[in-house]
Amino acid sequence: MTTDTLIALVDGSVYSESVCRHAAWIAGRNGWKVKIYHVMGRRDGIGEQDLSGAIRLGARTALLEQLSDLDAARAKLAHELGRAILDDAKAIIQGDGGVAAVETRLRRGDLVETVTAKEEQGEMIVIGKRGEAAGHAMDHLGSNLERVVRASRKPVFIANRAFRPIETVLVAFDGGASSLKAIDYISRSPLFAGLEVSLVYAGKETPEIRASLDSAAATLREGGFEAKLLVRSGEPETVLADLTQASGHELLVMGAYGHSRVRSFIIGSTTTEMIRSCRVPVLIMR
Repeated sequence: MTTDTLIALVDGSVYSESVCRHAAWIAGRNGWKVKIYHVMGRRDGIGEQDLSGAIRLGARTALLEQLSDLDAARAKLAHELGRAILDDAKAIIQGDGGVAAVETRLRRGDLVETVTAKEEQGEMIVIGKRGEAAGHAMDHLGSNLERVVRASRKPVFIANRAFRPIETVLVAFDGGASSLKAIDYISRSPLFAGLEVSLVYAGKETPEIRASLDSAAATLREGGFEAKLLVRSGEPETVLADLTQASGHELLVMGAYGHSRVRSFIIGSTTTEMIRSCRVPVLIMR
């Protein structure tokens, strides 16, 4: 089902402005409308500690009423903050990319549950690399990022801290199903029209890999792209991080999570490492 809608997730962190600007760029090129979601935690604005058992004698009722009033005030402030975040996000998207159709949604609950419930209404999801709790630490991704990427069946665009115009795209290619899906998506999507595309394979070249690269390049040529083919030795996360920095690519496209969740705890997730090490936006295909 085609929805012509982009879902943008904002949380008030420094990455939210980048999410909005990338959302405006994506929606503008595709002719999509945008739905912006801000999901408050189930306890945002609600007191975390139950003090009723520590209250004694006649003071109990009055203090409980005060605690209840305080919780209500916190909940109201959290709601007003959420609305303000959404209003700011809408203004950025409409002003930055000229996207007229922008809707906002304020929800309470779990972010991943909200995404999985609403993603069928969208063609793509945009989320920041780090959230409010992550700060600027290079080795700390947003707590919900991996959960969203694993749970969603739609393409997930991961915005880095600052937006810059995207003209060159690097595609991580391994011949697998998700990378082939990425090639097909690029060849058909207005999002990539007119952009410079390079395919890179990290590892030792074999006849099978060369044949897969040539086939992928042929698919892209049918879509109007003359893709550059690159083969580099080394670990994928290192190769891709180096290429995006040294060669000036402004977007990395890659497949996600070739290993099971259990195995990734043991060997580490290549996808997560690449998201962490690359300083450009990443579009994840499942």
